[in-house]
Amino acid sequence: MTEDLKWTERLPKDWSVQPLKFVAHVQPSNVNKIASDDEIPVRLCNYTDVYKNEFIVADMEFMRSTATEQEIEKFHLEVDDVIITKDSETADDIAIPAYVKVTADDLVCGYHLTMMRPNAAKLSGRYLHRVLGSKELRAQLELAAKGVTRVGIPQNAIGRASIPIPPLPTQRRIADYLDAETQRIDELIAAKRSMLVLLAKKRAALVSQAVTKGLNPNAKMKDSGLEWLGEIPEHWEIKPLRYWGWCQNGVSQGADYFGSGYPFVNYGDVYRSEALPFEVEGLANSTDADRTLYSVQEGDVFFTRTSETIHEIGMAATCVKTIVKGTFSGFVIRVRPFVDELAVHFSKYYFRSQALRVFFMREMNIITRASMSQDLLKQLPVLVPPMKEQLAIAEHLDKWNEQYAALSTDLATSIGLLVSRRSALITAAVTGQVGVPEAMSA
Repeated sequence: MTEDLKWTERLPKDWSVQPLKFVAHVQPSNVNKIASDDEIPVRLCNYTDVYKNEFIVADMEFMRSTATEQEIEKFHLEVDDVIITKDSETADDIAIPAYVKVTADDLVCGYHLTMMRPNAAKLSGRYLHRVLGSKELRAQLELAAKGVTRVGIPQNAIGRASIPIPPLPTQRRIADYLDAETQRIDELIAAKRSMLVLLAKKRAALVSQAVTKGLNPNAKMKDSGLEWLGEIPEHWEIKPLRYWGWCQNGVSQGADYFGSGYPFVNYGDVYRSEALPFEVEGLANSTDADRTLYSVQEGDVFFTRTSETIHEIGMAATCVKTIVKGTFSGFVIRVRPFVDELAVHFSKYYFRSQALRVFFMREMNIITRASMSQDLLKQLPVLVPPMKEQLAIAEHLDKWNEQYAALSTDLATSIGLLVSRRSALITAAVTGQVGVPEAMSA
């Protein structure tokens, strides 16, 4: 027996194991999103509807498109159907199941999905939905997936997948039990994720307050002259970035330039954190001239220059330690200070603060792809407190950041444990390894 089917040895005696195609009708959809005037209007349940939702319910907003009469007849969704994602960029995103709780005459299964209609005399769709969420079934389907740049599960592999089949009353009890238990776990996960969001908002507000108003609540204030910035401490300087540092776009080369050679700061290094990592993963075959012109030195501030949306433009990361022989991507702009007016650790908080996000959101325009020019960046207001205050603000934020990081790590760890418990519980229940109360009977 293969390693991925050893779980069958642990099943209760009155359970069987059968290929999915023996107990359900399995068919991949070929209904695409392109509407045609000579077809019938429908609502499509698409890939993201399944990927992001465990249940297909009445209040979901579906894409409106068209389908032929034959497609509607073949791929019309009915209550108790189960849908899985059939292909994606990675194996982690395939075989994600959703259970159909509602139907309508115009609701049709879209492309990149496989729909399953259980034989009601042998299999409950609610139970099948849970089986498809178990580690054993996912392991079978992931093993059968094929592809390099895009991974997909062949239809025959889905149909051949072995699933545990208990008696129908037991299937219904298991589904009821897992609905109740997973809902309880999901509520705990949602609560902890909300706490993470609130914690991040609190951190952002605290950083913005410190780097734009200072730590002294009794300090005399003056009008900054900027509506979105408001008042700032009277003794702080404010100047456009052009008077503080000079800008340099990064390296733009073909694919063969990258992958080996010397350290290379890419877009993600800047986007992900307010401080560049000490060691970056990117490599580039830079020349001596490149490493001079595009160097990465302590105190440099890097800004994301281009993206699909304005929300990702102007995200800043400060270099707190020189990256020897490093260069940086053409998708970011480096700002190198003329003089040491800003403490490095003050810079990392100031240029990443939510206050400056308002500046970029107000000033950016989108054509087909959002992009920031050096001219716009040079207009960015730079607040310059006295150096002693900068160091005090940075020290205050560093200490608070340690607390924030610890709390965030604890919450993330707790969420991870709950997710693992949820998965283990589903797997144990659908393989008969956990007792399901008789009272759960449908």
